[in-house]
Amino acid sequence: MLAEIITIGDEILIGQTVDTNSAWLAENLHLQGVRIGRITSISDTPEAIRTSIDEAFSRVDLVLMTGGLGPTNDDLTKPTLAAYFQTDLVLNEEVLAGIEAFFTKRGKGMLEVNRKQAELPRSAKVLSNSRGTAQGMWLEKEGKVLISMPGIPYEMKGIMEDGGLVAIASQFETTPIIHRTILTQGIGESFLAEQIADWEKSLRDEGLSLAYLPSPGLVKLRISAYAGEKSEAELLARMNHYTSELERRVPEYIFGREKQTMAEVVGHLLKAEGATLSTAESCTGGYIAHLITSNSGSSAYFKGGVVAYANEVKAGFLSVDASDIETYGAVSEKVVIAMAEGARHRFDSTYALATSGIAGPDGGSDTKPVGTVWIAMAGPEKTIAKQFNFGNSRSRNIHISGLTALNMLRAEIIQKRFELSK
Repeated sequence: MLAEIITIGDEILIGQTVDTNSAWLAENLHLQGVRIGRITSISDTPEAIRTSIDEAFSRVDLVLMTGGLGPTNDDLTKPTLAAYFQTDLVLNEEVLAGIEAFFTKRGKGMLEVNRKQAELPRSAKVLSNSRGTAQGMWLEKEGKVLISMPGIPYEMKGIMEDGGLVAIASQFETTPIIHRTILTQGIGESFLAEQIADWEKSLRDEGLSLAYLPSPGLVKLRISAYAGEKSEAELLARMNHYTSELERRVPEYIFGREKQTMAEVVGHLLKAEGATLSTAESCTGGYIAHLITSNSGSSAYFKGGVVAYANEVKAGFLSVDASDIETYGAVSEKVVIAMAEGARHRFDSTYALATSGIAGPDGGSDTKPVGTVWIAMAGPEKTIAKQFNFGNSRSRNIHISGLTALNMLRAEIIQKRFELSK
């Protein structure tokens, strides 16, 4: 089944706001067997709304619209939709009570403009918004369905998760698609494809599909199949077989599955080992600590970190020998090892990660070009350090450096487990 998405708002058209709603909708509808054939962004004007709906309905039976449902006068979606679906706006008492309760719970008074948010097209089926005051609306015309939702991502997701996705599955006949995602780090897309070529051919010969989804520092492998002739259980069994086979084939590059993050995986390993971590970051500016502490419960294994940007902080807080900084430079194996070992001692942690590099775009030289990064991991038995070059983009260098450092720690813990089990 094919659907389309329409996003409303000048803030999207001028690049002030990034449209994340379409990505979320496309991903979650895809899992239900609803493919998105087109995504359109328009201004919040009656003419643009009417025209975009007409064009979308000429191609598909389901349209999802986000934006334009706020309480201010520049939000014209509701009256435009009422006119388009040949109905009028009426006060929905149940919705009004919900909006009043929303403000009461937060200790705030409700304004008249908020009361107007309870005015909805008479023919609309309400898709309740438990996270805000603008309701979702299900509208039908000649067998076509339009779902209108607020543009705030948090609220839109709540409306879809609380009832929108179920309503779509009940109204339309779809064929669900099943995915299994394998997460890799430390190898490029083309090199990975070359190493697993025969595995990929075998998978495709069985009617399964494979997609390479690269992003900075990572390559996701997504195995997919439509539930059709084979049952969902059969497809899952085959997917799990190929996933396990790949994990045996390239274990050094695979760190997780589905929506796991590198920091989440590392956190589980640290917790299972009863181990702790600290960080000493220069070029990554605290990004590794941010990744780790983004996970709930990280206080169980993360001791703390220091952003040792200035050389005097490296020497004073981490006990890096000032003469080594002078002789070898802050971006060097000698210094980054001392940073990791200094952090491990200072925070009394099991492991420590350290980074020092030239993130760019300035500061490079012939011997140490922009993108040069040294990463060290200090542990109970040893300290290791590796040099990398991640390119000219500052944000990309910081991001990939953080993932690479965490992956070094992950590999060390797994290797230690393997050695102990022998």
